Amino acid sequence: MARTDAINSLQTDRTTPSDSAGATGSGPPGAAVQNGAGLRSAAKPLSWWARARRDKILLLMALPGLVLLLVFHYLPLLGNLIAFQEYLPFVPFGRSAWVGLDNFAVIFNGDQEFLNALKNTLLITLVQVIFVFPAPIALALLLNSLLSERIKRIVQSVLYLPHFLSWVIVIAIFQQILGGSGLINNFLRSHGMGTIDFLGNPDGFIALLTSQVIWKDTGWGTILFLAALTQIDPGLYEAARVDGASRWRQLWHVTVPGIRGLIILLLILRLGDSLTVGFEQIILQQNLVGRPASEVLDTYVYNNGVLAGQWGVSAAVGLVKGLVAVVLVVGANKIAHIFGEAGVYQK
Repeated sequence: MARTDAINSLQTDRTTPSDSAGATGSGPPGAAVQNGAGLRSAAKPLSWWARARRDKILLLMALPGLVLLLVFHYLPLLGNLIAFQEYLPFVPFGRSAWVGLDNFAVIFNGDQEFLNALKNTLLITLVQVIFVFPAPIALALLLNSLLSERIKRIVQSVLYLPHFLSWVIVIAIFQQILGGSGLINNFLRSHGMGTIDFLGNPDGFIALLTSQVIWKDTGWGTILFLAALTQIDPGLYEAARVDGASRWRQLWHVTVPGIRGLIILLLILRLGDSLTVGFEQIILQQNLVGRPASEVLDTYVYNNGVLAGQWGVSAAVGLVKGLVAVVLVVGANKIAHIFGEAGVYQK
């Protein structure tokens, strides 16, 4: 009897806290843990100051970028007030005479110089959307088809280089090749043939701009598309080959759907930037072809604002251009949502 009591006493001492909690009627084993989790979930969320103290290192790292964004992107928005003033640069900001919507008269009354700049801008944008935008996609597909990774890296490095050249250098290269004393005209001249005015021909100016943009930026534009191509499941290609799909059908039914979201996203962003068509590139060549053939909205703002002193008119044109860009981005994004794509932002 005494031996039995001793054994029972030892078993009681070895009982775990969770078992004893369950035995006392406070709940099944583990109930204390569940109650603790419930208490934590019911706790009040951290205040803004507490979260700031917790993430102070990350906030300090983001502070320089935030300051640059405010100073160079949001603070200059105050300059849109110039569009409603007869602005004079030597008068303190905000004290120029207010003229209301008079500066917008060049837009709504059909000023011929403005209409010509708008026409050239839209025409250049249309040509570049047709020829420049698909070029990185086609090049990325060609690079992705290369079997040798070493050759692919070498080709990519060569194609990326023009992007890091300034427009001054790019145009100088084109002048050395296509100029009146350039490589091609010197060859024609040495063989007794007439020279061709590639750079000063107003009728070929848009083709010249497009070729320069393709040469400079196509290689750099392939980066995003090559990254998207690597995310496509190889099993889809294997399944397509098993079903007897050719390379073209694999491209159309597997590759293109795999990068369709990225294509739509970049196209929306391109539409938002559609009224900006390379100010530096055009202003460097404007004297060769003349303003009627090369004037776009950005050069119109520069020529009439900085050079001619019509600051209010130039600010009005720039403001309307920005508002049109916002409308284009929002509208294109809505259309992307209708077709089931995420676009720039989701609902």
